[in-house]
Amino acid sequence: MKTNQIFKIVLRVILIGAFQFATAQNTTKPKLAVLSIDYRETAVTPSLLGNYLRTEVSKIDTYEVMDRYDQLYLSKTKNISLEDCYGKLCLVEVGKSLGVDKMMTGLIDPYGETIVVTLNLIDVKTGVIEKTFVKEFLNLNKEFPNIIAIAVNDMFGRPNDAELVKKLTKKFNIDNSHNNPDATTLELDGPRFGAVFLTGTASSIMKASKNQGGFDGYPAMFQFGYQFEKQYLTQGNLQALFEFLPMITGLDQGLFIPSMAVMHGLRSNKSGLEFAFGPTIRLSKKANGFYDGAGGWHLKNDWESDWGTNPYSIVSRMDSRGQLAIETGFVFAVGCTFKSGNLNIPVNAFVVPNKDGARIGASFGFNAKAPKH
Repeated sequence: MKTNQIFKIVLRVILIGAFQFATAQNTTKPKLAVLSIDYRETAVTPSLLGNYLRTEVSKIDTYEVMDRYDQLYLSKTKNISLEDCYGKLCLVEVGKSLGVDKMMTGLIDPYGETIVVTLNLIDVKTGVIEKTFVKEFLNLNKEFPNIIAIAVNDMFGRPNDAELVKKLTKKFNIDNSHNNPDATTLELDGPRFGAVFLTGTASSIMKASKNQGGFDGYPAMFQFGYQFEKQYLTQGNLQALFEFLPMITGLDQGLFIPSMAVMHGLRSNKSGLEFAFGPTIRLSKKANGFYDGAGGWHLKNDWESDWGTNPYSIVSRMDSRGQLAIETGFVFAVGCTFKSGNLNIPVNAFVVPNKDGARIGASFGFNAKAPKH
C-alpha cells in the first residue's frame, strides 16, 4: 500500500475518533438531583413541590436529572435520609452519596396573600451555590405548577408567558380565575316572596271603584314566584347571570296577575351584592277609553253616536272591565345575599318604570345550596 494512502487512512481514523470524542464530551450533561421544596403549609406537600421542580428542570435539557425512584433506591441502600434536607451542608453531603454533580432545592415562604419562592442550585464538588432565584408570587396553591415553571424559566434565562406572570404576581382589584381560583360560586335558585307597590296613575286606578274601571283595592300587592338562574361566566369573585323569574301577583286582593322577567346581571360571590336588568311582561286587564274635559275616565263605548264625533283621544289603560292583554316593561333590580352556613337568603329591590307610574317592589328568598368551587 502506498504511503499517501496509509496517511489518508490514519488521518481519517484520527478525525473520526476526534469527532466522536468531542461529541461524547458535548453530550455529557452534569448529573443533578432535585429534592423537596421546603413548605410548611398543609395544602401542598414538600415532596409534591419537589416533583414539580424536577419536571421543570428536566424540560430545560441542561442537566441529567436523576429520577426520583433512583434517589429513593440509593437513599435506602446507602442509608441516607432525604427528609428535611434543605441546607447547603446537607445537600452537599447527600449529593456526594448520590453521586451527582449538582443539587437543587428550594423554599416557599408565605406572607399573607403572597409567597416568596427561592430556588438554589449547588455544586456538590465545591459546595458553592451556583445560582439563586428569588421572586414574589400570589399565594395560590392551585397555581404552584405554573409558579414553579415560571421560577425555573427565570432562573435559567428562558422565556415566560408575560400575561401568566402578571396574573400570578400582581394583585388586581378585580379578581380573575388565575389570581383567585378558589372563589366560590353562589347558586340562588329558589322561591321568591315579596310585595309590589304601584305609583302614579296605576295607583289611582287600583284604588278606584270598579264602576270607574278601578279594582277597589290597595296599591300594594303580595307576590310570589320562583327564580331560575344560570351562571354562564365566572371570573374569580364575579359571575355573570341569566335569570328567569315567573311570578304571581295580587292573590291577596282577589286578583291573578301572572308575570315573568328575563334578566342578565352580575353578582359578587364574596359580598353577595348583585344587580340585574331585563325585559318583563305581565297579563293585566286593559280597555280602550277616553278622558273627558274634567279628567274623568270613560270607556270608548260610553260615547253615544248621537252626540256627534268624540273629540277626545282614545287610549288604552288598565281597567277592571277590560280584556286581558300583555303589558311589557323593563325591570332594574339590585340585591344582596345573606348567608348562614349553607342557607342563602337573597334580598332584592326592583323598579319597573312606566308612563302610568312605576312599579316598585322588594322580595326575598332562600335555598340551602352549598357554594360551588
